[in-house]
Amino acid sequence: MARSLTTFSDEARIAFDNIADRAAGLIHPSIRFGVTGLSRAGKTVFITALVHNLLHGGRLPLFNAHHTGRIARTYLEPQPDDDVPRFQYEDHVRALIEDRLWPDSTRAISQLRLTVEYESASGWNRMLSAGKLSIDIVDYPGEWLLDLPLLAQDFREFSANAVELARSRARADLAEQWLARATAIDPKATADETSARELAQLFATYLKACKSDARALSTLPPGRFIMPGDLEGSPALTFSPLPDLPPTGSAPKGSVWAMMERRFESYKQVVVKPFFREHFARLDKQIVLVDALQAMNAGPDAVRDLERALGDILSCFRTGRNSLLTSLFTRRIGRVLIGATKADHLHHESHDRLEAIVRRLVDRAAERIHYSGAGIDVMALAAVRATREASIDEGGETLPVIVGTPIRGEKIAGQTFDGETKTAVFPGDLPEKPDSIFEALDQKPHGEPVTDINFVRFRPPQLERTAEGITLSLPHIRLDRALEFLFGDDLA
Repeated sequence: MARSLTTFSDEARIAFDNIADRAAGLIHPSIRFGVTGLSRAGKTVFITALVHNLLHGGRLPLFNAHHTGRIARTYLEPQPDDDVPRFQYEDHVRALIEDRLWPDSTRAISQLRLTVEYESASGWNRMLSAGKLSIDIVDYPGEWLLDLPLLAQDFREFSANAVELARSRARADLAEQWLARATAIDPKATADETSARELAQLFATYLKACKSDARALSTLPPGRFIMPGDLEGSPALTFSPLPDLPPTGSAPKGSVWAMMERRFESYKQVVVKPFFREHFARLDKQIVLVDALQAMNAGPDAVRDLERALGDILSCFRTGRNSLLTSLFTRRIGRVLIGATKADHLHHESHDRLEAIVRRLVDRAAERIHYSGAGIDVMALAAVRATREASIDEGGETLPVIVGTPIRGEKIAGQTFDGETKTAVFPGDLPEKPDSIFEALDQKPHGEPVTDINFVRFRPPQLERTAEGITLSLPHIRLDRALEFLFGDDLA
């Protein structure tokens, strides 16, 4: 039987927080919107583009409340949680628009409150509602989300899972040094702080190597080993899984095993539980961004690992509709969107195919963990569109291409780009049938791309200006459709 992520005392504290949130919501209606994603999927870009388009009247034809003119005003307000860093929207939008640079990746949790004044489409609702909704955007690293399943594991299970992954074909060479050192240690030997530090450092180095572009692996708990922040060097981050622990029995007092087990439990108490209780368990809506193109470019092992990570992610969600009574004590995430990013790296003919591939990944992950949840959708999108589409004639054949400015240092057909020169790229096509991707996983050699997509990194676009000198909003692909799925009901 699967163990719960929470204890009775955790649930009591979560219930208290939810009652406080609901009481505040009677005066000032608000929803908490979680934004996370796996490595380099574009969390910061997504939030920045969402806010910029709503503040500046972007082109959002599929976002009903905006398209029908029912949104009167959108503006930023002070966030509700003073102990959480503010999402630095102004810095990120300046980097995108003025410097044409992609913002730095998410390293810690942050928050931003966006308030929307609107007119309901229902006359009855207009009588009952003030027509004002605050969206509290909670930005957090995907690695933190992938830590949540640790709450249902003891140290023996954690070690077995971590070692099994480390010995897999995709990771064995990266984990070789850590595994050799860990295997050489007798878990029942007397604990030694120097050895513990060495093991933890080797384990962290292995996890960071898994995250590199060349491997693009996604399942990398514990997440704080990759981004330790102010906990770097603390005992809660100075531990390591141990290979080949005995299947039964307890750790001898004072042993390496006992030390690692105690610190693993401290990691859960000090790092994972506070995040779950104070942030994740209070979310109403959630988007999880994934870079499936990067995984397919890295090879079959990266695709399999993305599927495993999606299964771990789905196992964390309390999805479903809140009733008036249950919403007072517990909170269920009403909508979860899995966003397949970087759709602008493909011609529009492949957008639906990217969406179908990621949907199949999600379905396979759900089948593996016997998951069934309401309110989950999959969408191919680009929060900021860095390319435009065109066509070229080659040998009497018309080929669809994408046009953009490759990032400085990108190489295409032997040419190294300077970050200023535009070029046309034939991106290739994704297969029409998503199952063919998964059939190819067992046929492709380790590290060979699963598809023939030309993967090029582009700079953010140069925005057009009106005759009055006003900068237009950031272009996108399906950001409006994502907003409608996530918030359409709240602004109906």
